[in-house]
Amino acid sequence: MTFPGLDTDADNLAGLAYAVTSPDDERMNAEQLVVDLGGVPVWIAESDRTLYHAALVLGANNLISLTAASMQALSAAGVADPGMVLGPLVRTSLENALRLGDQALTGPVRRADLGTIGSHVAALRERAPELLPGYLQFALVTAHRAKAAALNTAEELDRVVNLLRTEVAEERSGTVE
Repeated sequence: MTFPGLDTDADNLAGLAYAVTSPDDERMNAEQLVVDLGGVPVWIAESDRTLYHAALVLGANNLISLTAASMQALSAAGVADPGMVLGPLVRTSLENALRLGDQALTGPVRRADLGTIGSHVAALRERAPELLPGYLQFALVTAHRAKAAALNTAEELDRVVNLLRTEVAEERSGTVE
């Protein structure tokens, strides 16, 4: 759970999954402590704790950064209340992702719509250049996940990957034409 330091943070404790690592002889005590807190124990081996935490950072902190970046771009496009516009889309996308995994992917990367991706890159480069590197990197992640899940043909998604890699290289070298 995320705890941004609000007075209501403690209200979010009940029903949470708690990562628990303990010696075998303390397992029952650790489990009881979590249950007493109203949580559900999820057993994580000591060797997996760092990966477990990295997974949570990917799912929580990066979601916040992506949402805030999307709101920034919407503001730059003249949207007065970006949260109102973005909220339903993000909530539905999150629910779909939790239920369907990669099958929930939609949009120009999954469709291999190079024209739309190119237009996005151009608009971000012109109006919100600080957001372009993130757009490109996450689009690459999306393309690779879409390819692994066979959401489009490998050839189509390879074209997307090649376009995005070219854009990333141009951004890094500063050779945008």
